Amino acid sequence: MAVSQPSPRVGLFIDGPNLHTTSKALGFDIDFKRLLSQFECLGSLWRAFYYTTLSEDQTQRSFRPLVDWLDYNGYTVIAKTAKDFIDESGQRRTRGNTNIELAVDAMALAGKFDHMVLFSGDGDFRAMVEAVQRRGVRVTVVSTMSIHPPMLADELRRQADVFIDLASLRLKLGRNAAARAPQA
Repeated sequence: MAVSQPSPRVGLFIDGPNLHTTSKALGFDIDFKRLLSQFECLGSLWRAFYYTTLSEDQTQRSFRPLVDWLDYNGYTVIAKTAKDFIDESGQRRTRGNTNIELAVDAMALAGKFDHMVLFSGDGDFRAMVEAVQRRGVRVTVVSTMSIHPPMLADELRRQADVFIDLASLRLKLGRNAAARAPQA
């Protein structure tokens, strides 16, 4: 009698600004409900994390509905407020990201999941991916090489166990334009 293997526990780690920039460069918006469904096929979806920064004016405007929707629909949202500053030329700039939070969470939680899906092309995550792999976790990186310059650092792609080009997921993850068009 064959004993069935438990399905792998899958953790999604989404670098929100990176995924947003990548999908926009590819010409489509992500349907986050479809994203969850698509990656549940890899095993038992353990948790989906969405990391982002919000500028003080974004906390009240257009981006807030997405963050709220994600929070109520199966995502664990990690958001922090970006810091505004004046640079040496007198220009107002915004600084902040959640790369450290994503990396720390992934390494701390690596024993809780068997397969990590990282939505980012940021080469700064290469060392984190390697550390998670040493704990026995399989890592898939989702980004793109389909635009120039690519949104994916070569060292991150080489470190990953699997690379999926976001461009190949357009039909599976893209928001249906007809569904969001205003009704006449």
